[in-house]
Amino acid sequence: MSTIFSKIAAGEIPSYKVAADEKHYAFLDINPVAPGHVLVIPRKEVDYIFDLPEQDYLDLMAFARRVAKAQQKAIPCKRVGEAVIGLEVPHTHIHLIPINTEADMNFSKKVELTAEEMTRIASAIADKFE
Repeated sequence: MSTIFSKIAAGEIPSYKVAADEKHYAFLDINPVAPGHVLVIPRKEVDYIFDLPEQDYLDLMAFARRVAKAQQKAIPCKRVGEAVIGLEVPHTHIHLIPINTEADMNFSKKVELTAEEMTRIASAIADKFE
């Protein structure tokens, strides 16, 4: 079975990509809680993050760190918050959210952004990714 995230990483479903390598893919959440809210996934389908083999987990965290560093350079914020909930899609994913307060991590609150804003934000983060 192929998850929606696998289809996004394979280019079968469009996304606002911010970074990718052979093992990982990062893209803007289409229902963000803040501008610049990114989802980071392993290309390998594993439902629960703590079921990843240890090296895959470490590699995913290292990749997420690089994305967060790019977000912090591209989006004005005090920090980039990280959350792993994992109930929405049966594919490991990390939420990286530019925040200024703890309240900015409120998943019941969503922001609406236009396609142009999403494209601009994705490009800004991608340009800072190292």
